[in-house]
Amino acid sequence: MNRAIVIGATGGTGAAITEELIRRGIFTIAFGRSRQKLEQLAVKLGSPDHLQIAVGDAFRSDDIIVASQEADVLFHCANVPYNEMESRLIPLGESVMVAAEHLGLKVVVIDGIYPYGRRQMNEVTEEHPKQPHTRKGKTRLAYEQMLFSTRWSRAQVMIVRLPDYYGPSANQASYLGSTLEAIAKGKMAFFIGNMKTPREYIYLPDAAVMVVELASREMTYGQNWNIPGSGIISGHDIVRLAQKAAGRNKPVMALGRMGLSLIGLGVPVMKEIVEMLYLTEEPLILSRQKYEERIGPVVATSFEEGIALTIKELELQGE
Repeated sequence: MNRAIVIGATGGTGAAITEELIRRGIFTIAFGRSRQKLEQLAVKLGSPDHLQIAVGDAFRSDDIIVASQEADVLFHCANVPYNEMESRLIPLGESVMVAAEHLGLKVVVIDGIYPYGRRQMNEVTEEHPKQPHTRKGKTRLAYEQMLFSTRWSRAQVMIVRLPDYYGPSANQASYLGSTLEAIAKGKMAFFIGNMKTPREYIYLPDAAVMVVELASREMTYGQNWNIPGSGIISGHDIVRLAQKAAGRNKPVMALGRMGLSLIGLGVPVMKEIVEMLYLTEEPLILSRQKYEERIGPVVATSFEEGIALTIKELELQGE
């Protein structure tokens, strides 16, 4: 990998991957809709010479083609709001793939665990049957089928699947991001889902290391890859660690189906989370076997360290 372009570079995963690429000295084009956010990202990363920003719309293949400038790997980190997933996710992916096909790029698509549906084994391998029972899971499965379609003869694709994530760049981009941000700011916080049941989470900088490592190897394309987290942890323990790091103990309220439905009357995105709450009650844990056998050790920052680093960074952002 000599030159990369990150689509959706200012989002949660996009910012983390951009930072990892820059850390490795790889010339990187950060692509997004907001010049202001792209410039803020560049400043945060020290405005290095091997970082270039490109303003454009990921729904327009021509914008991506113009911005790519001899890139050989494209990281597709852009996403759509929950309430627009069924209508806009696949058109977004098709736009990215049309550009990648035109340029003959390798494509790394960041995705989640929704297509797996309900857990059918203790640890979910990449071969786990994909039998989604939710609208979003079915949309994500159709998305995967589009990405691996025979329509694309020049673009090479891999999908990397992350569990729930957190980290300094996550903020509103994940279930946990807004919880940690509120705790860091000393505000009352909400926790989406069951706080008692331990679930898998990944620290985004860890994910970025593993994703970029996969992207740099020829044999990884044309496949799904799990990006496993640091283990499992309950919501109560997350809150305890976050409050300890922040030195604050404002209340944290769990939001279940009823609470999300009520909030959803005014905030449509929140209502759309309800059908995915099964994942907070029947956690799905990703197997690390394939990654460890073919790539190497999983990068796993402890929850205590990762949450403390996240809180510290969020506090600095709020100053």
